[in-house]
Amino acid sequence: MLLQSLVSGVALAGLAVAQTPSGFTPEVKDRLDLIFGTKVITVPGTSLTKAETAKQPVIGTTDVALNGTYLWMMIDQDVPANFQNPSAGARRTNLHAMISGFKATGQTSNGVFTLTSTSTGPITYVGPGPPAENPPYAHRYVSLLYETSATFSVSRTQVGQTFGFNLATFATTVGLGKPIRGNYFNVTG
Repeated sequence: MLLQSLVSGVALAGLAVAQTPSGFTPEVKDRLDLIFGTKVITVPGTSLTKAETAKQPVIGTTDVALNGTYLWMMIDQDVPANFQNPSAGARRTNLHAMISGFKATGQTSNGVFTLTSTSTGPITYVGPGPPAENPPYAHRYVSLLYETSATFSVSRTQVGQTFGFNLATFATTVGLGKPIRGNYFNVTG
């Protein structure tokens, strides 16, 4: 019984560490909460539908109210390189959103201290739309929150391609540090 409790505790501790998918770089330990309609995503890897994720989520935190300025992005980690034969070849990334200027609202929604932005870019939110695949393939949509200065600005040109988006190169180019919050959810085509 003690061994079982110890193993369960270690497994739960491992789950609490990473808010991003296994193998995703950079790994993020603090959770970014996502609210799609009335559904609050607090458990990384929650499965959602295309319809549930069609509109941009409300983002925030449940453990502490943030008070800076932030950049939020959402990246699909599992786009087929070959849409005619999705199971052939490597998977690529697709940047679904990059929105700057998020700040605390001073309000809560469903127990989440919310952040909002008046900006819609440089990449406006595009909801998940993974293709139907046989066998079905769950796409992992990673949300990351970066702290920035109040004057931080990034242009659409600096982002480059959204399909095949290289997060590490982009972060280095524009001088982003490591993300301070993260989460991900799955959508199957």
